[in-house]
Order: sequence, then structure tokens, then C-alpha cells
Amino acid sequence: MNSNRTKKIVFSALMASLTAAATMIIHIPSPFSGYIHLGDGLVLLSGILLGPVAGAAAGGIGSMMADLLSGYAFYAPATLIIKGLAAFSAGYLYKHLRTLPFLTSGAVCSAIVTGGYFAFELAVYGWAAAASNVPFNLVQNLFSLISAGVLLPVLLRVREIREFSNSL
Repeated sequence: MNSNRTKKIVFSALMASLTAAATMIIHIPSPFSGYIHLGDGLVLLSGILLGPVAGAAAGGIGSMMADLLSGYAFYAPATLIIKGLAAFSAGYLYKHLRTLPFLTSGAVCSAIVTGGYFAFELAVYGWAAAASNVPFNLVQNLFSLISAGVLLPVLLRVREIREFSNSL
């Protein structure tokens, strides 16, 4: 196994673990079934730092593990898909946009998360329940964008992370 592939696997596992931890540490329940957390900031960073495919795996698996370990197992399959798609989109857009890549990829990531959970909850619980969680998802997304926006420049100062991210 070559060195770069090993680094990517290890970094992906680290990001999945950090995503799960960030989701579980600050854990504020919302009125219906979800909760506000900072893990989406790590989902966004996973896509940006690992690229679309590995970022999707890390963000989706880390978020799903947080659901499984926090008593939200019912949400775990939806979380895997929603957060994976969000990280994939963020990673793809960040690598291919020339203007405002962080803000655009972060906004798209947030829209996918909010829209994905709205669609899931609409199908499972109905209109009122799905709509009641949208404001809480938007607050969560705001804090996640802020945390990712603060962490990204700090992480990119680390030579190994910067070189790895630029090599994708």
C-alpha cells in the first residue's frame, strides 16, 4: 500500500471520529427528534480536506456513528446518506470553484442537510413535525459554518494537512 493511500485512509478515519465526537459532545435536543450540534462543521471540513469521495465516507460514517451511539438509530441510515451527500457536494464545489469556494460549498452543504432532514421527517412524521425542525437545523448549520470557517485556516497551516489536501 503506498504512503499517500495509507495517509488518506488514516485521515479519513480521523475525520469520521472527530465528526462523531463533535456531534456528540455539544448535543442540544430540538423539539421533535433531532438535536443541534457542531458535527456538520466537521462534515464540511471532511469534504474540503479529503475531497468528495473520502470526505463523503468520513462525514457520512462519522455522523451515522454519532446517531447510533446517541440513541438516534432510527435516523442513522438517513444521516449516512444526507451527510455523505453534503460532504461530497462540499468537497466537489470547494475544489472546482474559483470564487468564494468555502461560502458556496458551505451553503450547499447546509442546504443539503436541512433539505435532506426535512424530506426524511416529512415522509416519516408529516408536515408539522418536519417544518418545526427547520429553524433548529438552520441554527445548527450557522454554528457549523462558523466552526468550520474558523478551523479551516488553522488546519491548513499544518504542513501535512495542507500538502495532503492540495494533492487531491
